[in-house]
Amino acid sequence: MMLSALIFVLVVGGVLAWIGERWHRDAPRWIALLATLIELALAIALWLQHPGEVVPTAHGAWLAETSVAWIPRFGISYHLALDGISLLLVALTALLGVVSVACSWREIQSGIGFFHLNLCLTLAGAVGVFLALDLFLFFFLWELMLVPMYFLIAIWGHERRRYASIKFFIFTQGSGLLMLLSILALAFVHHGATGSFSFDYFDLLHTAMAPQTQMWVMLGFFVAFAVKLPAFPLHTWLPDAHTEAPTAGSVILAGVLLKTGAYGLLRFVVPLFPDAAMRFAPVAMALGVAGILYGALLAFAQSDLKRLIAYTSVSHLGFVLLAVFAWNAWALNGAVMQMLAHGVSTGALFILVGLLQERIHTRDMQRMGGLWATVPRLAAIGLFFVLASLGLPSTSNFVGEFLVLLGSYRVNLTLTVLATLGLITAVVYALALMQRTFHGDNRNGWQLVDASSRELATFAVLIAVTIWLGLYPQPVFDVSTPALRALQATAVVAEAAK
Repeated sequence: MMLSALIFVLVVGGVLAWIGERWHRDAPRWIALLATLIELALAIALWLQHPGEVVPTAHGAWLAETSVAWIPRFGISYHLALDGISLLLVALTALLGVVSVACSWREIQSGIGFFHLNLCLTLAGAVGVFLALDLFLFFFLWELMLVPMYFLIAIWGHERRRYASIKFFIFTQGSGLLMLLSILALAFVHHGATGSFSFDYFDLLHTAMAPQTQMWVMLGFFVAFAVKLPAFPLHTWLPDAHTEAPTAGSVILAGVLLKTGAYGLLRFVVPLFPDAAMRFAPVAMALGVAGILYGALLAFAQSDLKRLIAYTSVSHLGFVLLAVFAWNAWALNGAVMQMLAHGVSTGALFILVGLLQERIHTRDMQRMGGLWATVPRLAAIGLFFVLASLGLPSTSNFVGEFLVLLGSYRVNLTLTVLATLGLITAVVYALALMQRTFHGDNRNGWQLVDASSRELATFAVLIAVTIWLGLYPQPVFDVSTPALRALQATAVVAEAAK
């Protein structure tokens, strides 16, 4: 029941937070904080229970698995399973859930109960996506994430929140429908080959299909995951959604929801369609490199601080797309580390922007400058995470990007060299961010309150995680490597069977 608890703790916590507003104004905050802390405790307990080894289950080596018939007539089941990749992403989701509740403590002053309901439901949907191995259940949970995130942006967002929320919903819902068509096509092809319907991941792995059919079905999955990643040129919804979302919404969007796209590429696209994925790999890797460079250049051109950080996500997650389709051990371990590092460092930067906006009521860097003298603690924290974002050695981002480049170098030298230019452009936009925001003259005479003890505690946790993953990433590799090897073996076996 541990896997179900990971989902339903958040669902129940969200419902209680919604109801709790009737009891006391602050009750939703404390209930949501308790629910996310329980989620984090469960994730840590699973990690300590399985620090790297795998246990035999009905479908191979997984850390935990549960399966119950749901709609047996159509081969649909409530099938959850946890391996090292899922465990790391669930832990990241739980950590950022706690952080999101903490950073919205003062920001959200209306509809507090409904806000925390939507926050918890978004987290529950993401956790379910990381655990679901029935494709119908996976799609159901994939869609569950979208509706509460739409409400978070549309109700508690900033100036152009309606435009941003509708754009977010159209992009993600439209691409999700493509994935649904691909899931149905895969199920019908499996039915034609075996005479029985099934949406189970392990049944569909060995579905034989013509190369052209495999390519088209794979593209349906790829587009859905590339939009959520987001990959160039399907990224245009992201800057608007990030800019207009409340701080907690931006943290969850960058730290968790974007990782569902990367997870989908790892878990479904290559293992289910290995031949089509390898034929498509040069295009996908080129899109990854284009995203790295394009995102970095667009970040440098922004004057809106939040929009700048949003474009850095396009750049950083381009490394993940490059790594997935390089499909070797170095690159895949780098992809997992990059997902974790980006979630922590970019989430911290969005919290920093939210705190500054709360104090000076603007995100325009042209109206900033000279803030180091008035908020030195926030400025020092900003410097740390900006350096982490550009991949400074001893931070987790450096480990992830280094491994991605090392792995992709063995597959495509030209694209790897071009991707390396992204590290140079990252320095440019990172230094521009610090200069325009914290250095120079305080032309507007800002006199601001520096970080509170609650805000410092939140940042301290994120700083500790960033340094820990940068200096001692081995515990992460101990957990992720067996799962990645199993994925690579699954792709080989599936291709041989087909």
